[in-house]
Amino acid sequence: MAPRVEDHPMGRSKLSGIDVFSTCPASTEVTRELYLQQVINVARWSEAWGCAGTLIDAGNSLVDPWLVAYTIIRHTRTLCPMVAVQPLYMHPYAVAKVVSTIGSLYGRRVLLNMDPGSFENDIVALNDLTPHDRRFDRLVEYTLVIKKLLGSPAPLTYRGEFYTVDRVELAPVAPPELFPGIFIADSPETGANAAARLGAIAVKCPKVASEETGPSDKSVKFAVRIGVLAREDADEAWKIAQTRFAGDRRGQPTQQAMKVSDSTSHRELGVPTPSVKKAPYWSGPFRNPKTMSPYLVGSHEEVAGEIAKYVRMGYRTFILDVPPNAEEFGHIAVVFNQLDSSPS
Repeated sequence: MAPRVEDHPMGRSKLSGIDVFSTCPASTEVTRELYLQQVINVARWSEAWGCAGTLIDAGNSLVDPWLVAYTIIRHTRTLCPMVAVQPLYMHPYAVAKVVSTIGSLYGRRVLLNMDPGSFENDIVALNDLTPHDRRFDRLVEYTLVIKKLLGSPAPLTYRGEFYTVDRVELAPVAPPELFPGIFIADSPETGANAAARLGAIAVKCPKVASEETGPSDKSVKFAVRIGVLAREDADEAWKIAQTRFAGDRRGQPTQQAMKVSDSTSHRELGVPTPSVKKAPYWSGPFRNPKTMSPYLVGSHEEVAGEIAKYVRMGYRTFILDVPPNAEEFGHIAVVFNQLDSSPS
């Protein structure tokens, strides 16, 4: 029997301080005719099962994330869109303007996942010659301008290395309680440093728990991006996982994406696990183009135990992979509601 939302809402877990986010489907993985409905479905499932928000990725090959965020807002009541933002796509004033407008018109908080640009092909296509580490410096300044615009009704004058504005005034002004949460795409030390400078949450793909040492900077909060596939029986979970992420020629685009990705964590995690059943952690899905995160696979208890290890290291925010259906949310909720009773 599939889990029921009234029995396992993630928002009511006895373990406090854990935030769970889903991920919105990518427009490249769903036909144009079905895409919007799938976005609406995932958003409604996410809200029903108690997710705090849903991540909307951005890229040259994807639809505009802000239009997707608007669709999510129209079809949910409280779910917060987490929009991926890259400096190459929008001026910081434009980002602040749309965040403030959404807050003013819909009373909805938006979260920003600040990305310096992870895929070299996208960056080259837009003729951005900025070195990798300097992209994070630019991202910090970019985000600071956004925060200053949203944080004060007074006209802003700012003269930086990458951006300059002169007495620019933001209107409309959203209520202070709708100030956006800020996340930073992590690139080991560089991303954590940027997050520390901005008071943001750094997002990373974790290694297997036994190899993780916890946040490298204890002053920085981290979110981990990972898939969860759990069932009452571990063998059933592995059977579903290996069917869903079957290795075939469809996986080649992801391997190509690994080659052109500027993310060190993506390169490290792209190496297949020699034996997938040794532990719940599985990097196998990286061989499939439908996901860019490792997975935890096994029984509800096994996966909850693995997540509990990350929690004890200090990771309190989890961004999950795109769920295929509502039933999957139910099993994920069972896992997170078992965290308080997971063995040490």
